[in-house]
Amino acid sequence: MVTKLFLRPQSLPLTAFTPKFIFPSKRFLPIYFTPPFSSTIVHSQSQFSAHTFSYGPSLRKGYHPFPSVSRQLPLDNSQPVIKTVIGNPERERLQNEKSEEVILDEDAFIRIFDIAALRIPSRGCFELENRLRGHLLNWPRIRNIARVPGDEVEAELAELVGEQNRSYSDDGDGVDIDSLHRRIYGKAEDDGEPLSPVLYREKLVKTFDSKGYVNFRHLAKMSRPKKKKEKKEEGKDEGIKRMGKSEFAVVEVVESEELEVDDMKGLLGDEFKGGKWRGSTRLLLLDERYGDKGVEELPEAIKALLKGETQESMKSTIELVRCRLTLYYDYWQMNEVLEALLPKDMVIPSAFETVGHIAHLNLRDEHLPYKKLIAKVVLDKNKPKMQTVVNKIDVINNDYRTMQLEVLAGNHSLVTTVVENGLRFHLDLATVYWNSRLATERHRLLSGFTCKDVVCDVFAGVGPISISAARIVKKVYANDLNPNAVEYLERNSVLNKLERKIEVFNMEGRRFISAMFASEKAPKITQVVMNLPKDAAEYLDTFKGILRDRSDVEFISPTIHVYGFSKARDPEFDFHERIRIALTEVAVDVDMRRVRLVAPGKWMLCASFKLPRSVAFSKRGLNMKIT
Repeated sequence: MVTKLFLRPQSLPLTAFTPKFIFPSKRFLPIYFTPPFSSTIVHSQSQFSAHTFSYGPSLRKGYHPFPSVSRQLPLDNSQPVIKTVIGNPERERLQNEKSEEVILDEDAFIRIFDIAALRIPSRGCFELENRLRGHLLNWPRIRNIARVPGDEVEAELAELVGEQNRSYSDDGDGVDIDSLHRRIYGKAEDDGEPLSPVLYREKLVKTFDSKGYVNFRHLAKMSRPKKKKEKKEEGKDEGIKRMGKSEFAVVEVVESEELEVDDMKGLLGDEFKGGKWRGSTRLLLLDERYGDKGVEELPEAIKALLKGETQESMKSTIELVRCRLTLYYDYWQMNEVLEALLPKDMVIPSAFETVGHIAHLNLRDEHLPYKKLIAKVVLDKNKPKMQTVVNKIDVINNDYRTMQLEVLAGNHSLVTTVVENGLRFHLDLATVYWNSRLATERHRLLSGFTCKDVVCDVFAGVGPISISAARIVKKVYANDLNPNAVEYLERNSVLNKLERKIEVFNMEGRRFISAMFASEKAPKITQVVMNLPKDAAEYLDTFKGILRDRSDVEFISPTIHVYGFSKARDPEFDFHERIRIALTEVAVDVDMRRVRLVAPGKWMLCASFKLPRSVAFSKRGLNMKIT
């Protein structure tokens, strides 16, 4: 008798073997993805042969349930994933076809592990789990305690049955099923005894509704159309059934002849029909090292537990059973699946930027032939949070700072909503700029603002700094050159109910700075944010002599926060020099901070300094762009 236990995921899961792929479109010739486990492939030395995985679940361990796949074959990614015909232009065209979709054979990722377990009464499972902590399975996302289907007792029934250790039949071997039925229902099968009046009335209540009509408990299920049965693929084990989308592992209790000799059968029986029942039980999964060991080979702690239980009650309530743990595709992590699919020695893409429901990848050139495959795995392993996977195909080289993106998988819409700092931001990633990696930096910048500040955001974008600052400061003047960004900036300010504290402009950066400091708003501005790392430092020349015609106005030097990139060996010194040259000021007290490493040897920095009065009231020329 085989009993299956379904474990539901606590976090994102995965699985692996080597899958095959097909493209569903019948209009084109298919591109075949060659599975490493195919018996027709000549395998070279496995890339994992130099490593020994002695503990934990792995795609290099266990075996596959389908007889067509040999468990002796190594996981070898030395063969190319995409098999094409050299010189065939049609195949080359299909590789770049944007409409094609990759389909993974998820059944090829199933792995089975033989383990042992202790079947114990449910009331003592947590106590024994702590007692045997060092001897349990302890695999990621797999609970040490597994439930046995059909072996549950409701609290009301448990009171009728009483303490399970005291509820034995005459032979002392457990509660007799007939006796249990008499106590619960008032009679047993073929007993002929009528139900008690209370139980008979309860039966009528469950049979008829308040109007006297018969209750059909499964009426909704009966009225649904029957689902079409899926065709079973040839060569696959019919005993292995796939689970729902939220299930990723199955524990099967199997019979073992070795245990019968030790009088430790551990069988569940035919759902306890005609047998003895000891109440609700659980399975305590033991470490994988004990999967093929007998009772005498188990650790002393487990043997002492079994011996002690037997001596106390003359019949042990703890039984040793053999189990099969099946891990499906949904169990394995994203990097494990990609490692099994991508060629040997290729760097596995393991990180991406999250923008709402969009996963933003920055793939290397070596990844591009497998971009659809990578996107498919990323989407599978991050659903339902991620619904779209995109890749940046070119550097940002336009005035609006928009990225050239290619949708690789999922929903093709790039309009999304991002939640940051307790605020919501609507944006279209195809027409505006957004960088989720700067959330920490934005929070740091905002922590320095007070309720007396007036902020001037020169390159506001959709408003991550402006709208967040509006909750803290007195007033915010936000500007951006991109009209799409300005539209979303206004929409987001209304969405977050901060439109009264934000004034929005759509102007070029230098013109905006000049206009703001030429107006009556200039004396109130205390903070100026210039978050355009590519060339924000070049806009600093606008502050040269910006108040030379307003010497009669009381002026408080604003604090300027300017961002920039540097590839120099000493990035702080390099960026400081660029600021000093732009302001043509020898002594500028700058507070420099490294924000993040955007590329090897390329730092993003933030420089904060008070605008020197000698610069603001200078009589020299203005708007000289520094190159």
